[in-house]
Amino acid sequence: MIKNYFKIALRNIIRHKGYSIINITGLAIGIAACLLLFLVVNYETGYDKFQPNYKRIYHVVTQDKYAEGITYNSGVPVPVLEALRIEMPNFEFAGINSLNNSQITVVDGNSTAADKKFIEESGIYFCEPQFFKVFKYQFVSGDATVLNEPNTVVLSKKVAEKYFGNWQQAINKSVKLDNAITLKVSAILEDSPANSDFPLGVLVSFETLKKNGIPYNYAANNWNGTSSNFQVFALLPPAVKAATIDQQLSGVSDKHYADRGNRTSKKSHFLQPLSTLHFDTRFDILGDHVTSKATLWTLSLIGIFIIIMACINFINLSTAQAVGRSKEIGIRKVLGSRRRQLFLQVMGETGVLVFISGIIAILIALACVPFIKHITSIPEKLKLFNLQTLGFAALIMVVVTLFSGLYPSLILSGFKPVLALKNKITSATVGGISLRRGLVVMQFAISQILIIGTIVAISQMNYVRNADLGFNKEAVLLLAGSSDSTVIARQVAFKEKLLQTPGIIAVSFNTDA
Repeated sequence: MIKNYFKIALRNIIRHKGYSIINITGLAIGIAACLLLFLVVNYETGYDKFQPNYKRIYHVVTQDKYAEGITYNSGVPVPVLEALRIEMPNFEFAGINSLNNSQITVVDGNSTAADKKFIEESGIYFCEPQFFKVFKYQFVSGDATVLNEPNTVVLSKKVAEKYFGNWQQAINKSVKLDNAITLKVSAILEDSPANSDFPLGVLVSFETLKKNGIPYNYAANNWNGTSSNFQVFALLPPAVKAATIDQQLSGVSDKHYADRGNRTSKKSHFLQPLSTLHFDTRFDILGDHVTSKATLWTLSLIGIFIIIMACINFINLSTAQAVGRSKEIGIRKVLGSRRRQLFLQVMGETGVLVFISGIIAILIALACVPFIKHITSIPEKLKLFNLQTLGFAALIMVVVTLFSGLYPSLILSGFKPVLALKNKITSATVGGISLRRGLVVMQFAISQILIIGTIVAISQMNYVRNADLGFNKEAVLLLAGSSDSTVIARQVAFKEKLLQTPGIIAVSFNTDA
């Protein structure tokens, strides 16, 4: 019986080529758009979920309450880490200090890599071994204990291969940080997934920071300085709630920030769940971007709208074609076909059409995947062929088949044989004209919403790009500098030299510390 349904479905598709092409094209484009949107949303919502303790990891953040309002900082003063360990010994805390635009020089390697210099915009951190008690990463050589020693460094496989050709040759070789600190490569870390807010590339032991703290603004006893570079993370036991720890953190804040100079704000700390780290726009993160959950909900809603439009188009075309198939249905009923059998036949035809559309949609999505990175903040080429995406594609096909085929199947299988054979069934007697008109209105309404939303978004982006900021953006040059002690020592002379250059009006240095 199923084989018969399949044969009839293929014959009808071939017989009504124009109808089939329109339906297949509409469904294929709709499903392809949904697949691409799913890839983006799934990628963004999957940040750091590879961590086995994902739901138990928290970020210790800072809140400053001023008379004018509240500000937030993802970092904490340096002495907060030791204070937390002393006053809350039952919890695991780990500190990490990020470096941006620092220079790594390969001073010990093979002839092709020796004396190479690399400016690392991100991915360099001063890291404690306790970090790997909070976060779980795989070492391919060595372990986290090497970070107990000063002047040691752990490289990711990708970075080690960039510096030394292959990661096996990197072990026990040397690199120099900011032309000042020679580091021994003591371990190699497995590359972390791209959708992680911890792009670990070069991990220098925290003991090295303690020995060479001044160039990197490391002040072990400065409770008044807060930099987003120095961040602390905590691993909570399974039975402990974050709200309980927040109360203890409030007590720690009251104890250590009271009577510390003439403060203009009330400083306190609280826990930010790792699950919200990638979506909380109040804080700077160690990764390359933060994504608003509102944006992801909007993308998901757009995907739903697109697939609804494709289904409405299919329903309207199917019911419009029903009149032409009335005699076929009448003859089948006279020859003994039951309504259930006719219903399954029409649903089978819908399923075949949707399956063909799904295959074409996957091919369209596959061709479009390489271009996603040009319009999003996603750094890597997304993988279309994985269990999650293929499972979503199968789910979409099932939903579209049911949603698109249910109403036409009920209409066609419900024809009365006498009226069908006498050719008295018309589009007016098929029924559901009001429903079809409503679906068309809904389709056009959704189209208008998407078009208007696109126009508004484009207008806003044009405004952001072209708005008068009160200064000429083209006349301002931003140079990213490192915390290299040599560079810092030459800043004043560099500024004076720039001011002597014709055409330069003013020079200023800035840091987030």
